[in-house]
Amino acid sequence: MDTRFKHTSKILIVGTSGSGKSTLASKISHMVGIKDIELDALLWGPHWTEGSQEKFRAKIRNEVHDCNGYVIHGNYSKVQDLTWQAVETVIWLDYSKWVIMWRVITRTLRRIITREKLWAGNVETIRKSLLDKNSIILWAWNTYDKRKEQYKGLFEDNPYRNKNLIRLTRPRDATDLLKGISPF
Repeated sequence: MDTRFKHTSKILIVGTSGSGKSTLASKISHMVGIKDIELDALLWGPHWTEGSQEKFRAKIRNEVHDCNGYVIHGNYSKVQDLTWQAVETVIWLDYSKWVIMWRVITRTLRRIITREKLWAGNVETIRKSLLDKNSIILWAWNTYDKRKEQYKGLFEDNPYRNKNLIRLTRPRDATDLLKGISPF
């Protein structure tokens, strides 16, 4: 596993909702001294309104423009040409469904209790997160198998010719990856 990241590294972190993409990206960004780009923050507007694809793509282009190094994280297949194609390293958090569900449930409950502000000032609520048909918990459960197959195919075929494909199958693999990174 090549973890010789430097200030010019361009890294993408993918994995199903709740896998820990943002947490890992933040740690890598801080350790290596590169920009942290969260795709959710670029897509979502106030009141959980989804921005148009054109605006989303423009925001991504703007974030990476003239950027020496960055870690970008999120699961949006419609922008893979802007994310996968532009990086040399892809890290896939391929954890078990039970790990994912534990993480997404505990994270969601923490966010509800603390009223943590997310992108564009949005907050998760009991109604939106637990009772709504678009609940993040249901989303994580329902998309898990699809994401696993999608990323498995992308890793096997490597259509974007990424130099480093890193598949982490246990949370301790992410811990080990971080231990192998030299701070800038």
